[in-house]
Amino acid sequence: MSSIEIEDRLGITFCSRQAIAIESGKGCLVWDEKGSEYLDFTSGWGVTCLGHAHPLITEAITQQAQKIIQNPNSGFTYSPSRAKLLEALSGVLPDNLAKIYFANSGAEANDAAIKLARKITGKSRIVSTLASFHGRTFNTLSVSGGRDNAEKFLPALEENCFVPFGDFPALNAAIDEKTAAVILEPIQGEGGVRIPNEKYLAAVALLCKERGVLLIIDEIQTGFCRTGKFFAIEHSQVNIAPDIMTMGKGIAGGFPFAAFAVSESVDRQLGMGDHGGTFCGNPLACAVATAVVNHLQDENVADRVVVAGKLLIDGLQKIKVKYSELVGPVRGKGLLCAFELDSDQMVTKVTDAALNRGLLVTPTRNRIIRLIPPLIVTEEEIARGLELLDSALASVVPKH
Repeated sequence: MSSIEIEDRLGITFCSRQAIAIESGKGCLVWDEKGSEYLDFTSGWGVTCLGHAHPLITEAITQQAQKIIQNPNSGFTYSPSRAKLLEALSGVLPDNLAKIYFANSGAEANDAAIKLARKITGKSRIVSTLASFHGRTFNTLSVSGGRDNAEKFLPALEENCFVPFGDFPALNAAIDEKTAAVILEPIQGEGGVRIPNEKYLAAVALLCKERGVLLIIDEIQTGFCRTGKFFAIEHSQVNIAPDIMTMGKGIAGGFPFAAFAVSESVDRQLGMGDHGGTFCGNPLACAVATAVVNHLQDENVADRVVVAGKLLIDGLQKIKVKYSELVGPVRGKGLLCAFELDSDQMVTKVTDAALNRGLLVTPTRNRIIRLIPPLIVTEEEIARGLELLDSALASVVPKH
């Protein structure tokens, strides 16, 4: 019985799966059980920032696993591995973020940020944006703007509010005396790589400060050089000082891990027992994340992403011109890119056609395909990916 048959028979499936069983990978390439090769422009939804089977990550896992994986009494004991990661992150985080806590997923980090914001302020209302995505826990669904997801599981949470992304007047009007925090992605990922105007984030940060509302910045998809800066808020010409910033995905290059960092002011209002978790900051995950963070910084990966991202966007723009009847707006920052098609059905067709040609892309709601290649992608691989995408589009163009 094949892996696909076993998973279909025994596993719970919450999504439509592509009929391939990936067995191995190296760099930007992966191979299925039959040995067929694919170019990965998904990075596991932005996670494998250094590609697959990177020796740096393999070595970090091996060395730490030979020492200790989980501390006795977990977070009740100190850890050299955790201390090294705290030092590494403190060198790349915004200056105002003084304290860091580790989690197991981006959703968990956002969940904690929301919970702690409510505890600190004594208020319950969170202002978020339409088409946002912050996770699938109870708390994070309640602030994710894709209501078709949330309404399946949640009663109407009237205290939370959604406004259009990038609409500063609407956000200003939504903040009231019951508002604990505003939560924002610097660039909406799941929402379709939607990029606000350059003054938006700075204006929101100033507004939150003036109104006494905490600002939670969700850098889970955009952080760790994905957009051509270590964190996407660094693209702003004005310094952005979030009260809480959440991180995940690329932080450990594929190992399940996440974190959130808080300002001194927020930290002073946190107390013993306010949060915790069995695996939060375990030595193995911390060792991997330290290796990844140091590599991203030492090798100036963000600068390489700027160059690679321009090549990818320029290629997508040429494809848009060639298939103007099918391809809509192209958007991107660094190696977080997307283009729109005329329907969700066409997204499925193009995704399948790309797969058949050996290219993995990320189908996204609202008629969008995302391209999120590993940050180590080469010029040749970008060119190959664009050629495969061109061929996939050509195969589904309606014949007149």
